[in-house]
Amino acid sequence: MPFVALDWLKDHVEVVPGTDIKQLSYDLVKVGLEEEAIHPAAVIGPLVAGRVLTLDAKEQSNGKVINYCRVDVGEFNDRPGEGKEPSELPSRGIICGAHNFKVGDLVVVSLPGAVLPGDFQIAARKTYGHVSDGMICSQRELGIGDDHAGIIVLEQLLPEKAAAGELPAPGESVIELLGLGEETLEINITPDRGYCFAMRGVGREYAHSTGAKFTDLGLAENLPSGSVSAATADGFVVKVADETPVNGKVGCDRFVTRIVTGIDAQAPTPDWMVRRLEQAGMRSISLAVDATNYVMLDLGQPLHAYDLDKVCGPIVVRRAKAGEKLTTLDEVERSLDPEDLLITDSPQGAEGSRVLGLAGVMGGASTEVTADTVNVLVEAAHFQPTSIARTARRHKLPSEASKRFERGVDFELAPVAAQRVVDILVEYGGGTDSGRVSDLNNTEPFAEIVMPLHEPARLTGVEYDQETITGLLKDVGCEVRVEEGNVIAQPPSWRPDLTGPAHLVEEIARLAGYDTIPSRRPRPIAGRGYTPKQRARRDVGRALAQGGLVQVLSYPFISEDVFDDELLGEKDVRRQAVRVANPLADDQPLLRTSLLDTLLGVARRNIARGNEQCAIFETGLVTRGMGTELTGSFGVEQKPDPDQQRALEKGVPYQPEHIAGVLVGQAELAGSLSAGRAYDWADAVEFVTTVAQTLAVPMRVQGKDGRQRLANDNVMGEPGSPEAVAPFHPGRCARIVVRGACVGLAGQLHPAVCRNFGLPESACAFEIDFEKFTAAMPKKDLQVKPVSSFPPAKEDIALVVDADIPAADVQQVIEKQAGDLLEEVRLFDVFSGDQLGEGKKSLAFSVKIRSGEGTLSASEIQAVRTRIIKATAKKFKATLRA
Repeated sequence: MPFVALDWLKDHVEVVPGTDIKQLSYDLVKVGLEEEAIHPAAVIGPLVAGRVLTLDAKEQSNGKVINYCRVDVGEFNDRPGEGKEPSELPSRGIICGAHNFKVGDLVVVSLPGAVLPGDFQIAARKTYGHVSDGMICSQRELGIGDDHAGIIVLEQLLPEKAAAGELPAPGESVIELLGLGEETLEINITPDRGYCFAMRGVGREYAHSTGAKFTDLGLAENLPSGSVSAATADGFVVKVADETPVNGKVGCDRFVTRIVTGIDAQAPTPDWMVRRLEQAGMRSISLAVDATNYVMLDLGQPLHAYDLDKVCGPIVVRRAKAGEKLTTLDEVERSLDPEDLLITDSPQGAEGSRVLGLAGVMGGASTEVTADTVNVLVEAAHFQPTSIARTARRHKLPSEASKRFERGVDFELAPVAAQRVVDILVEYGGGTDSGRVSDLNNTEPFAEIVMPLHEPARLTGVEYDQETITGLLKDVGCEVRVEEGNVIAQPPSWRPDLTGPAHLVEEIARLAGYDTIPSRRPRPIAGRGYTPKQRARRDVGRALAQGGLVQVLSYPFISEDVFDDELLGEKDVRRQAVRVANPLADDQPLLRTSLLDTLLGVARRNIARGNEQCAIFETGLVTRGMGTELTGSFGVEQKPDPDQQRALEKGVPYQPEHIAGVLVGQAELAGSLSAGRAYDWADAVEFVTTVAQTLAVPMRVQGKDGRQRLANDNVMGEPGSPEAVAPFHPGRCARIVVRGACVGLAGQLHPAVCRNFGLPESACAFEIDFEKFTAAMPKKDLQVKPVSSFPPAKEDIALVVDADIPAADVQQVIEKQAGDLLEEVRLFDVFSGDQLGEGKKSLAFSVKIRSGEGTLSASEIQAVRTRIIKATAKKFKATLRA
């Protein structure tokens, strides 16, 4: 985020006298620029001027010559005969190893208690046989230059002030003189306010907030030279050959070049510029590079400096070709994408054959400015924001230039910014402006916005008169006229975010003051509560949590290795995962096709951290990669038309909601009264049963024939194959059936899967399609019956049926025959043996019935029992076990 220093801001706007950094923060917040942080000054504590009174040079045993100095620091002096080392002169004793000063020089002294850059704290200490009661400072120690061999002599550093007799007296602070005592304000910039990434933009907003006079240094007439050189016939040739523009917009619509020759390669960057770059969080590199960075920070126009002797004209702006690579300034070789916009040159006459840099993002190493560069080509261009944003994200390269281009840069600023760089290189680098200027300009003014005069009042609730509306929009920089009750405004070149009436209303409200908008409590609208699906999700979550599971929320991103770890077959359609274009992590580029894809990883991390009891569940979306149509992107500049909307909807993959759980550890902990019990496949099935009961959805559990596909015939693999139920154990896995369709699986995980994820071999899991469950929920509202005060009747019924008949089917018949009297039915015993006959089993049910109108008679109880026996005999040929 941008850093704002008051001293720098004063170049653009007349700051109100007495303004400190906190007041500046308050003034900027009023116009929507939020404070991110206030950073303290570079130097804290006493930093004063000192006059060298004596200098005693002594050679040490290590051969090093050390100076013991007595320095006059005014009110900070020791009294004569006092101090840590008594002296006849009012002064302080200081050890110094530099030799570029003499008696009588005015130097910079940091006294005990001062804190220098890098949190370097000054204290009195004994060294070389003396007590050094302070430190005489060099430029590097104060962070204002690279010179460390010699200390600062103020007469040499500031000769003009010395000649005018304006240097400080001994003991006076030099913090302000050296620009070291200034706090900086870091502000938070929203994506639509890209122009505030420059001091020019911040100054404009400060003027809006306070009414202070603003001088736009982005205008040619406000340059020191008073004008910008026009394009010349001999300017460096530039061509734009964007054959595949993004969203139909050419990637570059303006490209300015300037040439400066004969620069002193060793010319230092002026101290004031170095300080400002450091205030902005940037380091000084060389004069040419520093000049481009400084102008970018000051005006908002990213620039780039090339070593002219390494560039072969013409420059061609084009898209990347398949297989092209570029080594950027950060010394990283990058494989280029056909959508990347490039700056290229033409060695040996082959136009656009060599890549010089990623346009608007970062330059290449082949033409960078070095310590030997004497001739510089300055580039100032205007690029299409969407193209730059995609390139920066694709290469994970959020440079200072890309941050500005992707938010929109003033398309009129390029020639002014280039002129500023040329002026700096001529003044401080001894270079010569060649006079060769190129300006390829295909920019167009922004479209006019038509806004009804009543629109601000409609959207804000505050009445603004016509004069206020037009005046505030003119302050923004718009060209404004009023016709037939409408305001027609043309946004200025630095505000690409103004595209509709709502944006103009926002500017009016912002500049008029958000505090002028009254606070009115809106009339509350009666809430409609949760939707049925939301209630179902909440109730299921509570039920599973009450059963001992912990709900988790995992990232939906996975690697391709997960499918191998889960033993999915090569043709398993769950491998057809959707790939994310810009993944958060390169090793996890896919969207999960099953909740177990991520839940198993969560269990692995818990086990690895010593959490051996890990019973977890998650409710979330999975993404199916099949059955979708790929479509292009349409940008965000305008709402998609109906055809584009339909195409986008077809391109969205199917994303059903699932519920899954992983069970690791003990279902019942061992104790003094119990040996404990580990989770097994039956617990996984029981949790699915809990979901079904919570939603009142009839459900069947199928056993060995459960090696079927999940949810439909295109999900789990070939029927009967081990991978069909992966990642489950094929012999310890149950199918969950709702309305005749398999909607999930529950059981023990395959031993190989457990090994792959570092889980115990007894680990179990379940996963069901929540969409299918909610679709099967009863449509009628839940009817709550009053609790009966009459006693219940209990009947145990043991039925002998064929061994392949599911107990759940028998239980459904019992429930139906018991009718409204039924309070509970529970299977409490399953038995098979020779006495029942081959292929037979006994199912024993406990049935509890109760009436709300009176105590049930023996005949009423018997009638229910008889109906149950007859109905099961008819449907299952069941017989009552003796």
